[in-house]
Amino acid sequence: MAELQILEFPDPRLRTVAQPVTVYDADLQGLVADMLRTMYTANGIGLAATQVDRHVRLLVLDVSESRDQPREYINPEIISREGEQVCEEGCLSVPGVYANVERAEHIRIRARDRHGIEFEEDASGLHAVCLQHEMDHLEGRLFVDYLSPLKRQMVRKRLAKQRRQAVQESAVGPAL
Repeated sequence: MAELQILEFPDPRLRTVAQPVTVYDADLQGLVADMLRTMYTANGIGLAATQVDRHVRLLVLDVSESRDQPREYINPEIISREGEQVCEEGCLSVPGVYANVERAEHIRIRARDRHGIEFEEDASGLHAVCLQHEMDHLEGRLFVDYLSPLKRQMVRKRLAKQRRQAVQESAVGPAL
Protein backbone atom coordinates (compact mmCIF):
# COMPACT_ATOMS: atom_id res chain seq x y z
CA MET A 1 0.00 0.00 0.00
CA ALA A 2 1.20 3.46 -0.88
CA GLU A 3 0.29 6.83 0.50
CA LEU A 4 -1.04 9.12 -2.24
CA GLN A 5 -0.58 12.87 -2.63
CA ILE A 6 -3.74 14.86 -1.87
CA LEU A 7 -4.42 17.73 -4.26
CA GLU A 8 -5.12 21.10 -2.63
CA PHE A 9 -7.52 23.87 -3.61
CA PRO A 10 -7.33 25.72 -6.01
CA ASP A 11 -5.62 22.97 -8.06
CA PRO A 12 -7.66 22.76 -11.29
CA ARG A 13 -7.53 18.94 -11.29
CA LEU A 14 -9.99 19.04 -8.39
CA ARG A 15 -12.56 20.33 -10.90
CA THR A 16 -12.38 17.20 -13.08
CA VAL A 17 -15.60 15.20 -13.31
CA ALA A 18 -14.83 11.56 -12.49
CA GLN A 19 -15.65 8.77 -14.94
CA PRO A 20 -17.56 5.61 -13.99
CA VAL A 21 -15.57 2.57 -12.95
CA THR A 22 -16.06 -0.25 -15.45
CA VAL A 23 -13.31 -2.71 -14.46
CA TYR A 24 -13.16 -4.28 -11.01
CA ASP A 25 -9.65 -5.70 -10.87
CA ALA A 26 -6.53 -5.80 -8.72
CA ASP A 27 -5.60 -2.24 -9.76
CA LEU A 28 -8.93 -0.94 -8.44
CA GLN A 29 -8.55 -2.92 -5.20
CA GLY A 30 -5.05 -1.46 -4.82
CA LEU A 31 -6.39 2.06 -5.33
CA VAL A 32 -9.05 1.48 -2.67
CA ALA A 33 -6.35 0.28 -0.21
CA ASP A 34 -4.05 3.22 -1.05
CA MET A 35 -6.89 5.71 -0.62
CA LEU A 36 -7.83 4.26 2.76
CA ARG A 37 -4.23 4.44 3.93
CA THR A 38 -3.97 8.03 2.69
CA MET A 39 -7.23 9.01 4.39
CA TYR A 40 -6.22 7.48 7.73
CA THR A 41 -2.71 8.98 7.59
CA ALA A 42 -4.18 12.44 6.92
CA ASN A 43 -6.70 11.98 9.78
CA GLY A 44 -9.64 12.35 7.41
CA ILE A 45 -13.03 10.67 7.51
CA GLY A 46 -13.52 10.57 3.74
CA LEU A 47 -11.55 10.77 0.52
CA ALA A 48 -12.62 10.84 -3.13
CA ALA A 49 -10.43 9.54 -5.95
CA THR A 50 -10.47 13.01 -7.53
CA GLN A 51 -8.56 14.33 -4.52
CA VAL A 52 -5.66 12.00 -5.29
CA ASP A 53 -5.68 12.79 -9.01
CA ARG A 54 -7.50 9.60 -10.02
CA HIS A 55 -10.61 10.61 -11.90
CA VAL A 56 -12.85 7.61 -11.36
CA ARG A 57 -16.09 7.45 -9.39
CA LEU A 58 -14.69 6.02 -6.17
CA LEU A 59 -14.73 7.27 -2.61
CA VAL A 60 -13.75 5.83 0.74
CA LEU A 61 -14.81 6.82 4.23
CA ASP A 62 -14.78 5.84 7.85
CA VAL A 63 -17.01 7.89 10.14
CA SER A 64 -16.72 5.48 13.08
CA GLU A 65 -15.33 6.80 16.35
CA SER A 66 -12.98 3.83 16.56
CA ARG A 67 -11.70 4.46 12.99
CA ASP A 68 -11.96 0.77 12.15
CA GLN A 69 -14.97 0.60 9.83
CA PRO A 70 -13.65 1.52 6.38
CA ARG A 71 -16.15 1.66 3.53
CA GLU A 72 -15.78 2.04 -0.20
CA TYR A 73 -18.38 3.33 -2.63
CA ILE A 74 -17.86 2.86 -6.35
CA ASN A 75 -20.10 4.61 -8.87
CA PRO A 76 -22.24 6.01 -6.03
CA GLU A 77 -25.54 7.73 -6.70
CA ILE A 78 -28.06 9.25 -4.35
CA ILE A 79 -31.47 7.75 -5.07
CA SER A 80 -33.42 9.67 -2.42
CA ARG A 81 -32.89 12.48 0.05
CA GLU A 82 -34.91 13.95 2.90
CA GLY A 83 -34.61 16.81 5.34
CA GLU A 84 -31.89 19.37 5.79
CA GLN A 85 -28.99 19.75 8.17
CA VAL A 86 -26.22 22.28 8.52
CA CYS A 87 -22.87 20.86 9.46
CA GLU A 88 -19.42 22.38 9.80
CA GLU A 89 -17.28 20.78 7.12
CA GLY A 90 -13.58 20.64 6.47
CA CYS A 91 -11.68 18.96 3.66
CA LEU A 92 -8.30 17.32 3.18
CA SER A 93 -7.98 19.35 -0.05
CA VAL A 94 -8.66 22.62 1.80
CA PRO A 95 -6.53 22.17 4.94
CA GLY A 96 -7.35 24.20 8.02
CA VAL A 97 -10.57 25.69 6.61
CA TYR A 98 -14.01 24.92 8.02
CA ALA A 99 -17.43 26.27 7.07
CA ASN A 100 -21.09 25.48 7.58
CA VAL A 101 -22.71 23.72 4.62
CA GLU A 102 -26.34 22.69 4.20
CA ARG A 103 -26.88 19.09 3.12
CA ALA A 104 -29.68 16.54 3.12
CA GLU A 105 -30.16 14.98 6.55
CA HIS A 106 -31.03 11.48 5.27
CA ILE A 107 -30.03 9.90 1.97
CA ARG A 108 -30.35 6.53 0.28
CA ILE A 109 -27.39 5.63 -1.89
CA ARG A 110 -26.75 2.97 -4.51
CA ALA A 111 -23.14 1.98 -5.19
CA ARG A 112 -20.82 -0.96 -5.79
CA ASP A 113 -18.02 -2.36 -3.67
CA ARG A 114 -14.48 -3.09 -4.88
CA HIS A 115 -15.65 -6.43 -6.33
CA GLY A 116 -18.45 -4.83 -8.35
CA ILE A 117 -21.28 -6.03 -6.10
CA GLU A 118 -24.13 -3.51 -6.04
CA PHE A 119 -25.69 -2.45 -2.75
CA GLU A 120 -28.04 0.17 -1.38
CA GLU A 121 -27.63 1.91 1.94
CA ASP A 122 -29.39 4.50 4.08
CA ALA A 123 -27.28 7.18 5.73
CA SER A 124 -28.01 10.04 8.08
CA GLY A 125 -26.12 12.54 10.19
CA LEU A 126 -22.34 12.66 9.70
CA HIS A 127 -22.42 9.59 7.44
CA ALA A 128 -24.83 11.37 5.04
CA VAL A 129 -22.80 14.59 5.16
CA CYS A 130 -19.56 12.75 4.38
CA LEU A 131 -21.08 10.83 1.47
CA GLN A 132 -22.54 14.00 -0.05
CA HIS A 133 -19.25 15.88 0.45
CA GLU A 134 -17.18 13.16 -1.22
CA MET A 135 -19.70 12.70 -4.03
CA ASP A 136 -19.38 16.44 -4.74
CA HIS A 137 -15.66 15.83 -5.37
CA LEU A 138 -16.57 13.27 -8.03
CA GLU A 139 -18.52 16.04 -9.79
CA GLY A 140 -15.62 18.50 -9.55
CA ARG A 141 -17.19 20.48 -6.68
CA LEU A 142 -15.70 21.41 -3.32
CA PHE A 143 -17.37 22.54 -0.12
CA VAL A 144 -15.92 26.02 -0.66
CA ASP A 145 -18.22 26.32 -3.69
CA TYR A 146 -21.07 26.69 -1.19
CA LEU A 147 -19.40 29.79 0.27
CA SER A 148 -19.83 33.34 -0.94
CA PRO A 149 -17.29 34.55 -3.55
CA LEU A 150 -15.70 36.80 -0.92
CA LYS A 151 -15.21 33.93 1.56
CA ARG A 152 -13.88 31.69 -1.23
CA GLN A 153 -11.29 34.37 -2.13
CA MET A 154 -10.28 34.61 1.53
CA VAL A 155 -9.75 30.84 1.58
CA ARG A 156 -7.52 31.06 -1.51
CA LYS A 157 -5.39 33.77 0.10
CA ARG A 158 -5.12 31.88 3.38
CA LEU A 159 -3.98 28.67 1.67
CA ALA A 160 -1.48 30.57 -0.50
CA LYS A 161 -0.04 32.16 2.66
CA GLN A 162 0.19 28.74 4.36
CA ARG A 163 2.07 27.34 1.34
CA ARG A 164 4.51 30.29 1.29
CA GLN A 165 5.21 29.84 5.00
CA ALA A 166 5.78 26.10 4.57
CA VAL A 167 8.27 26.75 1.74
CA GLN A 168 10.11 29.36 3.83
CA GLU A 169 10.29 27.05 6.85
CA SER A 170 11.64 24.17 4.77
CA ALA A 171 14.27 26.45 3.20
CA VAL A 172 15.49 27.66 6.61
CA GLY A 173 15.55 24.22 8.17
CA PRO A 174 14.73 23.17 11.69
CA ALA A 175 15.43 25.47 14.60
CA LEU A 176 18.23 24.37 16.92
